[in-house]
Amino acid sequence: MEQGWRVKEYTKQHKGPIFSLKWNKKGDYLLSGSVDKTAIVWDTKTWEYKQQFDFHSAPTLDVDWRNNVSFATCSTDHMIYVCKIGETVPIKAFSGHQGEVNAIKWDPTGTLLASCSDDGTAKIWSLKNVKCLQDFKEHQKEIYTIRWSPTGPGTNNPNQQLLLASASFDSSIKLWGVEQGSALCSLYGHRQPVYSVAFSPNGQFLASGSLDQCIHIWSVKDGKLLKTYSGGGGIFEVCWNRDGDKIAACFSNNTVSVMDFRM
Repeated sequence: MEQGWRVKEYTKQHKGPIFSLKWNKKGDYLLSGSVDKTAIVWDTKTWEYKQQFDFHSAPTLDVDWRNNVSFATCSTDHMIYVCKIGETVPIKAFSGHQGEVNAIKWDPTGTLLASCSDDGTAKIWSLKNVKCLQDFKEHQKEIYTIRWSPTGPGTNNPNQQLLLASASFDSSIKLWGVEQGSALCSLYGHRQPVYSVAFSPNGQFLASGSLDQCIHIWSVKDGKLLKTYSGGGGIFEVCWNRDGDKIAACFSNNTVSVMDFRM
């Protein structure tokens, strides 16, 4: 083992492949979601699992922390649960999707929860309501991923409105206005399913990666396509560095690329 590395392997508490894994902000808990239908909170101080949550009736696809002690889970059973450490039942259950729920994301303040599904919709939920606050239906195929903009109250860009980006197998990306309840912009340019989108740290640009082997950089303000980078395989993830001047992407041809970005 190389000097400086310490590897801890957790007890194999899960009974199936693990699809999602998230640290809480404090860093004292690690959350995992599995095909075995459960989510587990791991204590990173004792290196043991703290609690296993067995609410879903089918594989758990994604998990996301709301704060240091509560989180949401979603599943192929069409359900979303909000859970809290120490509680033996969900503190909230959201139903409304008609297909597998592929991803969930809390907004920067932990107030709103976004979800996306094979039913072609993205929805926004609040703990104060049973039904979704917004139901976005303009995509023509499955939505694989969603991302909140780093804007609005509680962020480094408080004077810009909060947006939600969704990426679909219909090859399009949409920017949704949370307050307006509608698509503010539709981004067309990819030729195959879009697997990943990422906002720049200042919220002014959006990067997208697709199976068409292209990374597109878009202007959030007007939806214009600003730059395109081509790779040698389908793209499954794109991400920005902290300063917003580099974009990394991973490809199906076993490579990772980093591109400089300046306007």
